[in-house]
Amino acid sequence: MVTANRTIPARASASFVRALLLLLAMTLPAPAGDGKTYVMKIALATLDEALHQYAKNYAAAVERQSGGRIKAEVYPASRLGSIQRQAEGVQFGAIECQVVPPEFLVGIDERFEVLAAPGIVNSMPEGQRVAADPRVMELMLGLGADKGLHGAGLFMVTPSSVIARAPIRRLDDFRGKKIRIFASQFQAVAMQRLGAIAKPMTLAEVLPALQDNALDAAVSSIAVFSAMNYQGAAKYVTETGQPAIFGIVEVSKKWYDALPADLRGIVDAAAALEAMTINPQAIKINERARVAWTEAGGELIGLPDEDRSAMLKVLASVGEDVSRTRPALNAAYRTVMEAVQRTR
Repeated sequence: MVTANRTIPARASASFVRALLLLLAMTLPAPAGDGKTYVMKIALATLDEALHQYAKNYAAAVERQSGGRIKAEVYPASRLGSIQRQAEGVQFGAIECQVVPPEFLVGIDERFEVLAAPGIVNSMPEGQRVAADPRVMELMLGLGADKGLHGAGLFMVTPSSVIARAPIRRLDDFRGKKIRIFASQFQAVAMQRLGAIAKPMTLAEVLPALQDNALDAAVSSIAVFSAMNYQGAAKYVTETGQPAIFGIVEVSKKWYDALPADLRGIVDAAAALEAMTINPQAIKINERARVAWTEAGGELIGLPDEDRSAMLKVLASVGEDVSRTRPALNAAYRTVMEAVQRTR
């Protein structure tokens, strides 16, 4: 099915189809409503990668579909504060929207980190199918509803890579290294099992820590490393592929609830549509970043097959082990793993 010059995947979820139908309905002139213009600040920590591209796409969509009644402003590279400050701003209505890897919201609900468990997916297409699964979307977008958040979109951003000041070429090279991770117990335990010392940090802290030798390495994406010019601090990137990095779109519930009904529909439908539209763009962004990294003097490293197999074996039980004693997190983990089996 092709609509508005965009091909819709055959396995598109029912939720996405409903959102698309709503979006098509909104191609008619928007009603005058209350005559107000609503500012929508969209905050994120990164720059010139898939999260940023999504934010720009989403901003353009809500402005277009609302006939200018929503004025969207995109603030990348932590311009509205750290990830935690952005999340607080969204909760309390000072910021209208945040686009972020969900595990950074773990302080709001522990289940936000479930997609950070290693071994959930092994490729971008797998992650994209999991993010579009209706049960996964229902789980993830419903988190934080009682704490000021309105989930609107979910998508796969990239597989993880590890940037390091000294090359990590073999699995044993992880041992003893201080490695930045996202705010996730899954990532912390994974690094511990590889013999590394896990250091949770926001993105804004990473480059200074690498430059000051406070970190040996950091987990993020090749697109982040390339766009933010990390080569001067650390030139070696090991493409581990684990864990997958997803993006979630959180809208301020306070702001959302104050919108007229037609604008609430636009905010939701545009978020759902752009979460599908970003999929091929995200793959291309990561491919371009890999080329740009090597052209700028960086090195890309792949673990030998035997080391990669050993890494996946070591990490295979992290999700179950971490969540076993936490019933809500374990239930969320099982929901995701069931979706993995359905979509493979």
